[in-house]
Amino acid sequence: MTDPKRTVALAALVMLAASMPLWLGDFQLFRLTNVLIFAIALLGINIATGYNGQVSLGHGAFYTLGAYTAAILMTFFAVPHWAALPVAAAACFVGGVLFALPVVRLEGMHFAMATFALAGVTPEIANYKAIANWTGGSQGLGLERPEVPFGLPMSYDQWLFLLVLAVLVASFATASNLLRGRIGRAVIAVRDHPLAAQASGVDVTLYRTLTFGISTMYTGLAGALSAMALLYAAPAGIFVSLGFLIGAAVGGLASLSGAIYGAIFLQAILFAAGSVAESARTPAVFAIYGIIVIAFLHLLPGGVAGFVARLGRRRDS
Repeated sequence: MTDPKRTVALAALVMLAASMPLWLGDFQLFRLTNVLIFAIALLGINIATGYNGQVSLGHGAFYTLGAYTAAILMTFFAVPHWAALPVAAAACFVGGVLFALPVVRLEGMHFAMATFALAGVTPEIANYKAIANWTGGSQGLGLERPEVPFGLPMSYDQWLFLLVLAVLVASFATASNLLRGRIGRAVIAVRDHPLAAQASGVDVTLYRTLTFGISTMYTGLAGALSAMALLYAAPAGIFVSLGFLIGAAVGGLASLSGAIYGAIFLQAILFAAGSVAESARTPAVFAIYGIIVIAFLHLLPGGVAGFVARLGRRRDS
């Protein structure tokens, strides 16, 4: 049963966010748009890892697939950016299901290594000569700035922020309905005890495959939106996949709100790393990044969402 107070609070928060284009500049909106895009990506990996127990080190591959699908449709086929989004999401769902079919029976570390291999080979595939004309090869693929649809009196950054916000709200609503119902209980049962779930009539292979497909669909959708925000598509390396997993863990696994906290963390880390990089060498940036991550995971083992939940329980008790 939905808490009416919580629903009203969430609606007020969304309305506040929707008003930001009225009082923020384009650069600030661009940074907030990236936070929302990261939240969609982390929601995807949280569905697979947090709720279904599939530790994925390869979601950067589907982030890349979503970005390139949208970029190619917009650049070579003149597809409107808003129409390219569902196509990118569908392509990543199909890609996720096809990848999961032969490897979904692998457990734990073996499954993680299979996804790691996918992330590692993705840049090489994108740079392959036979498709370099479509992907831009090692240079990546630049996009023309799309027109704001319907002749709306706003800048492209304002429009994109509102579009990403709408996609984020729809993504969270869909995930919430999916995970809090019968399907969600089956997904969690597969994570907690696959043998008991199978004995209860749950098709473990089917649920793992579809869950992974839905997860990659969300992450691919984020990749498509990122290409539209940056006006550029390029292969996401293994560090992007690791960053998504770390962001999900810091935000809080098996928590929808954890995707928001993790996205804020990732954006803050990127900003801090960029500032440090101006006066320090790259190894120093990675060292600082590692220290911050270790501190977060040590002090908040349940993630930021778990910490917030504990505060709420103390307040109510």
